[in-house]
Parts: sequence; structure tokens; C-alpha cells
Amino acid sequence: MKVSLKKALPVQLVVGTQWGDEGKGKVVDLLAEDVDIVARYQGGPNAGHTVKIENETFIFHHIPTGVLRPNIQCIIGNGLVIDPISMLDEIRTLEKRGIDVVSRLFISPWAHLILPYHSKIEKLYEELKKGKKIGTTGRGIGPAYADKMSRIGIRVGDLLDRNSLREKISETVGIKNQILQKVFGVDGFDPAEIEDILIRFLEKIKNCITDTTLMLNSSIREGKNILLEGAQGTLLDIDFGTYPFVTSSNTTCGGVCTGLGISLRRVDRIIGILKAYTTRVGNGPFPTEVSDSIGTRIRELGGEYGATTGRPRRCGWFDGVIAKYAVMINDIDVLVITKLDVLDSLDQIKICTKYRHKGVELDSFTPDSLILREVEPVYETFPGWGKKISDIRTYSELPDAARIYLKRIEQIAGVPIGVVSVGSHRDEIIWVE
Repeated sequence: MKVSLKKALPVQLVVGTQWGDEGKGKVVDLLAEDVDIVARYQGGPNAGHTVKIENETFIFHHIPTGVLRPNIQCIIGNGLVIDPISMLDEIRTLEKRGIDVVSRLFISPWAHLILPYHSKIEKLYEELKKGKKIGTTGRGIGPAYADKMSRIGIRVGDLLDRNSLREKISETVGIKNQILQKVFGVDGFDPAEIEDILIRFLEKIKNCITDTTLMLNSSIREGKNILLEGAQGTLLDIDFGTYPFVTSSNTTCGGVCTGLGISLRRVDRIIGILKAYTTRVGNGPFPTEVSDSIGTRIRELGGEYGATTGRPRRCGWFDGVIAKYAVMINDIDVLVITKLDVLDSLDQIKICTKYRHKGVELDSFTPDSLILREVEPVYETFPGWGKKISDIRTYSELPDAARIYLKRIEQIAGVPIGVVSVGSHRDEIIWVE
């Protein structure tokens, strides 16, 4: 069964199905042409969504990708953690490029804030781990979510009452300074400096603070078209990913409910984004990683460097085992395959269809990092197509070898492909009808 993504449904969700970096930004920008609202439900500035339009490149860390479409309202849900300094820089950069941001931006008062002590503590924790580092971005995401769960976090809505805010800052900074000084032996922070950061942030976004849960649910009842946007990918989910080498939020479809306050029953279509090969950033198990010259070649051809940190991504063959897992966890309806063009010049291409662990074949995924370190991928090998495909716009014009490769991905994942991306620019896509 084929599913046409050209026909927008009222509420659509875009999720990453690997370790992030699948090209969700481009897909959200593509689908946003026919929607009224784009809402982001989790993560923080450790994620970067990249969109290329003609000769311009846009990288987003907090702001929903839909901001590139002039009539779209953009929502930052309560499930995000926001770095005030980073977000102000992001808004100013977009405004300098002629994009109106603030008048179309709506921020949940319940979204938590990342402050300088979060990134400092995260870096100090990583140093203590020595050879067992997670490989975080060091931007304070984990400690900010930890404060949320410890009920000592500072939220966007707290900024609206200056006296109450000052009390919260004094309490929280006092706790953090105890940790920094007595545990790590380093200087703490001045509460007045933290307050100054937050007040400058409030001056810019005060009119953006909105009950986004009420706004979204009202918009759904009114029949507006809404696109829900996550960050990272399924294998980085705090519960269902390759723990502990994960992010600090729920990147899967369940994050929509807790990160925006809407029911999954309101979601009409779940779209999974799959890269035509596999990458991951940071440490942790990666069964199909290719460490030889082929892996390096894929990295260079695909420009596989982090949009947020610039770190080189680890590259490997397409992993069908995690694709099936992501489809199951998210109940994906349709797939978008990105970066197929990166494989143009390869003579042979491989797909992992199952794992072998201590002589036993496993055709289902386990997020157990200890087991994943020991598995051997079982591959099927396909011939390359040896042809540039970035100028192709219809599925039937793709080389036979490319269509065979895509068909096998469909068979393994168990859901149809709706779009194939054949280049990094906005118009380099194939609608599969």
C-alpha cells in the first residue's frame, strides 16, 4: 500500500528512526508548506535541524523549522529545555536574515530553562567518567532535565514574577554552588548574573509566553493542519534508546503527549525519517558501523558532521533491525528516505537484516548496550547504481538498483516509503505515488 504525503492530514508527527541526524529538518520544511502550525515537543539546543534553500543554509536549535514558511505559527512545547543565551542568538541570527520570528513564536510557560551552571556541571560529570564518557554535547541538557525531575528547575513562566524568580534563583544557585565548590572544588555562580540573563531573555520573548497546550488542542478542534516535530531519533530515547548512551528526553511518539499536552489519538499520521545508511554521534554501540575507508567515504560524501557541534559522525550500513524497532515503537505509517544520493558512487551497498549474538541469530532489536556491543550484523549485499540521482524527480526514473534497494528497505520496515530525498536542497526530493 502506498501513502501519499502530498495530501496533508490535520495532525502529522515527524520522528527520527535512528540515532538522530536523519534529515528531519528538511522533511519538516517540506511538509510545512501545507500546515498552519509547527510544534516542537522535546530536546534542547543539543539538536540541530538543517535546511538548505537555494544558496542559503539555515540551522535551527530551538526554533521550529516551520519558521521558514512566513504564515506558520511556531510552538515550543513544555517538553523542551531552553538555553536563553543560545535562543536569543538564534532569534537574532534569523531576524538579521529577514525572518520574522517573535510575532509567530509561542512558548510554553512550563518549558524549563538551561542555565550556565547546567553546562558546567555536565562537563565536570563527563570528566569524572574518564573512559566511560557518554559523549554529550556539554550544553547542559541532562542536568536541566535532572533539575526538572528534582523539582528545582526554573521555568519560562517563572520569569513573569520578578520577586518569586529572585527567590527561585537564590535557592537553586545556592544548591548548585554547594555541588560545584564542595564536590568539584571550582567556583560557583553569582545569582545576580543568572537573574540578568533571564531578564534579558524575558524582554525579548515576554509576548511569546502562551498556554501552548490550550492553543494546540483548540487548533485541533478548529481543524487546523498541524505538524509535530521532534529532535534526535528513536535510538536516543531516554527509555527506549541505547541507554546510557542516549539523550535526556523521550524522542519517540510518546514524547508528544508529555511534551505538548495532546493525546496521540489526535495524531492522524506518524512519519518516520530514515537515512539511506546509518550514523550516530558520540559514544555507544553501533552494530553496522564501518570504520574503514568506506565509512570515511560515506562521511565525506554525506557531509556527516554535527550541525550543533561539528563533530564527525560515525557512519555505517543501513540497519534494518533498528528500522523495524523504530516502526514498532512509534507505530509509523509511512517512511521518508533521506540522503539516498550519498550512495551514488558505491560499487556495493549493504543492509543489515538481523544480528548474530554468541551463535544465535536475533531478528529483533534490544536496547541493551552490553548485548549490542557483542552482536555481529548479518548483511545482504546489493549492487550500487553508479549514477548521479540528485536531478531525478520521479520514482520510475531512479536506476533499477536504487529501486531494488528501496524496495528491500520497505519490506524490512513493513511500511511504505512516501518520499525519497536525493539531495540536500529543498527541491531535491521524489514524491512516491
